[in-house]
Amino acid sequence: MAENSQLAGIHLILGGARSGKSRFAENRINHAGGGIYIATGRAWDDEMANRIALHKSSRGEIWQTIEEPLDLCAVLTACNHEGSKPVLVDCLTLWLTNLMLDDRDIEAEFDRLCGILPGLDIPVLLVSNEVGFGIVPENAMARSFRDHAGRFHQRIAELADQVTLVVAGIPMSVK
Repeated sequence: MAENSQLAGIHLILGGARSGKSRFAENRINHAGGGIYIATGRAWDDEMANRIALHKSSRGEIWQTIEEPLDLCAVLTACNHEGSKPVLVDCLTLWLTNLMLDDRDIEAEFDRLCGILPGLDIPVLLVSNEVGFGIVPENAMARSFRDHAGRFHQRIAELADQVTLVVAGIPMSVK
C-alpha cells in the first residue's frame, strides 16, 4: 500500500476537453492497484452512450464502477464506509450539468460536497473541466454553468490537498 499513501487526501484535477485529465487520474489509481470509479455522465444520446461504453471498457478489471449522476455525496459517503480504496469522480462538470438540468439547488449541493470531503478517510481524485479560459458564452444557461463551475472549482481547490492542471497530456502542479 505504499503507492496508495501517495493518493492520500483530496486531489482536484482540472483540464480542458481531451486534455488527458481523466487518463492522468486513472493512471494514479492504476498504480495503486485500482479503485472505485464514480461516473457522473448520462447517456443523453447514442454518441454519449458510445463514449461511456468506450470509457468503461478501457478501464479494465481493477476498477469498480458506480454510475451516479446526481447524489454524489451519498456515494462518496458509502465508499468511505466500505474501506480504503481510492475513489475517482469523473467528472464534476458533468455532475454540475446534471444538477442544473434536474433543477437542483446548486449551492446546496456544492455545500454538501464541500462539507463531506474533508471528513473522508479515503483518497479522492476529482476530475473536472476548466471552462473559464474561453470567451463569455452567449446564452444565460451557459454563462450560469461557467460561473457555477468557476466558483465551485475555487471552493474545491481551497480544501484540496493537491490541485493539478492537465494541458495536452502534461500534468502541472498548481497546489
